[in-house]
Amino acid sequence: MAHTAILLPGPWTVKAYRLRLSIRALHGRLTQFRAVLESRPKSRSTPRRATIDEVSRRDATGELTPAGSGLPPLLQGILRVLAVAVILYIFLVSIKLLGTGFKMFGSDFSERLIASTSNPFVGLFIGILATSIVQSSSTTTSTVVGFVAMGMLSIENAVPIIMGANIGTTVTCAIVSLGHAGRREEFRRAFAAASVHDFFNVMTVLILFPIEMATGFLRHSAIALSRLLTGSESVAFASPVKRVVDPAVHVITDFVEGLIGEHAALVIVIIAFSLLIVSLYLLVRQTKALAMGRAEVVIDRLMGRSGATGIVVGAGVTAVIQSSSVTTSLLVPLAGAGIVRLEQIFPIALGANIGTTVTALLASLAGDSRGLTIALVHLLFNIAGILIIYPYRPIRNIPMILARKLADAAVRSKLYVAVFVIGLFYVVPGALILIGKLFR
Repeated sequence: MAHTAILLPGPWTVKAYRLRLSIRALHGRLTQFRAVLESRPKSRSTPRRATIDEVSRRDATGELTPAGSGLPPLLQGILRVLAVAVILYIFLVSIKLLGTGFKMFGSDFSERLIASTSNPFVGLFIGILATSIVQSSSTTTSTVVGFVAMGMLSIENAVPIIMGANIGTTVTCAIVSLGHAGRREEFRRAFAAASVHDFFNVMTVLILFPIEMATGFLRHSAIALSRLLTGSESVAFASPVKRVVDPAVHVITDFVEGLIGEHAALVIVIIAFSLLIVSLYLLVRQTKALAMGRAEVVIDRLMGRSGATGIVVGAGVTAVIQSSSVTTSLLVPLAGAGIVRLEQIFPIALGANIGTTVTALLASLAGDSRGLTIALVHLLFNIAGILIIYPYRPIRNIPMILARKLADAAVRSKLYVAVFVIGLFYVVPGALILIGKLFR
């Protein structure tokens, strides 16, 4: 009987076999562990930081709003450019029509208007209050440009109103920051970003207002620059825009006078002011839709590179969008979300001050060199404020320090917010205007 030999495994064979079993067991455990990780809720992962585009498109509920319509992008762009051209024409017509309507009230009205603004402090607070009410410095400055161009308001009396408009326009940012009031740290950052613009503009007025009243350097510089640009010593110069605008103004004026008769002046002023507000609103809306996407990309790429870059970006974006309130209000939610710091926001807000003067410069095209002069005063005032305050770190830090301190106080009690916004923009200017009237 044959016997089959049985080969027993050696010691190394047994060790290899046991090692293979251990590796298989380890692999099985790793597979189970990975399955457990994948089955966990994804809310525990690190949240992705929102982009500038997403933050700017959040509505009141915090949800993202749709970005764009169903029209082809090229057709959208063409239609918006045409819309901007039409709206800009209506805006220029409204400026000319407003001055024409007020002039129809007669010389007595002009004399009363000049007398009421002869006190520079009253003029300053009129600028603050009027701009705070309409929440648009463009409306105030464009109206002032129209009055000056028509000879109803002197350049000297108009300068304080222009300065006041710079303060009044910042109320929009303060209101936007209240949307973050339910979250302490967000509100602290957002309110600081909103109020830093307030403190800078107030500081600029505190420095330049007394200097201007004593020397008139802004007025004289603007007059010299206006003469250089128009090449004329007289108040009249051939504006091609004025030639295009005048026919429409005459048609509206003749129609209203024929229809209303005696009270035509009041109706024309109401029509002109309505056209001015509506055209400015639509102009901001259309230019925002046309350029905001590119503007956000520019801000995102260039923000924080340097102060000078931030100022240029703020000026360029605001000049295109035609509203400093839109530019600065865009920055407030970004600050609240922690995407940008106060030091990055500050120079952009200063640039927005320069960019917003484009609206007044456009309005001056419908008038004569006097309108251009007061528009240049607005530009020189903002440039001078930046040159005085921003280059020097100790002075530059003052608005940011005050903004942070006010934000800390606002987080502790919302009463500070109410006192700041209502007091600075409405109560104090209104009370001082009334006092000025009583003791004139």
